[in-house]
Amino acid sequence: MSESRPPLPPFNAETAAQKARMAEDAWNSRDPARVALAYTIDSRWRNRAEFLQGRDAIQAFLTRKWSRELDYRLIKEIWAFHGSRIAVRFAYEWHDDSGSWFRSYGNENWEFDEHGLMRLRIASINDLAISEADRKYHWPLGRRPDDHPTLSALGL
Repeated sequence: MSESRPPLPPFNAETAAQKARMAEDAWNSRDPARVALAYTIDSRWRNRAEFLQGRDAIQAFLTRKWSRELDYRLIKEIWAFHGSRIAVRFAYEWHDDSGSWFRSYGNENWEFDEHGLMRLRIASINDLAISEADRKYHWPLGRRPDDHPTLSALGL
């Protein structure tokens, strides 16, 4: 029996936004096993200059990521959608083990299978060093509150 992760394609404005928020919430949990379940068993990724394939590789990657990117907080926003594809832009804030803060900006292109699992993720990401005073994400670790400003509202 196939796994299912509604909403399912083809996406409309409402379901694409729902899918993006579900991804944001999962990534803000910083739980690699939970996040990996949203991808097909053989999902393919390009993340910066890394190329991954499969849930095990994705989970290992996320484990490494969140051991380096501390106090990680992410916001995703829909850029475009069509059929089984969604494009999002995002920004996340984090600090390293020396206390230096960063805001990472990027775009992701997603493609989903008929069960709503992501089979392809292509991410382009740039990091900007910021001072702690320049941070814009101050909610407690975990899910972004519904009343927190979006990327567009923050001018990002």
